[in-house]
Amino acid sequence: MSAIQRIALVLTIIGAINWGLIGFFQFDLVAAIFGGQESGLSRIIYGLVGIAGLINLGLLFKPSEEVAREPRPEAR
Repeated sequence: MSAIQRIALVLTIIGAINWGLIGFFQFDLVAAIFGGQESGLSRIIYGLVGIAGLINLGLLFKPSEEVAREPRPEAR
């Protein structure tokens, strides 16, 4: 996994935690930290999380090493 994919994964996790807080407690952590939903900085964070989600969408369809390997012959 490349560095950009790791950063995207961290941003996606932050976004998921924020959505969980919104869903369960009606509390938007990003807006609370960066000055409201209309704040320029909050909108940048929301945009970065959205781009990170798109990058991680590529990971969803990337074959894993376990799937790509040839199966071992069965032991008898």
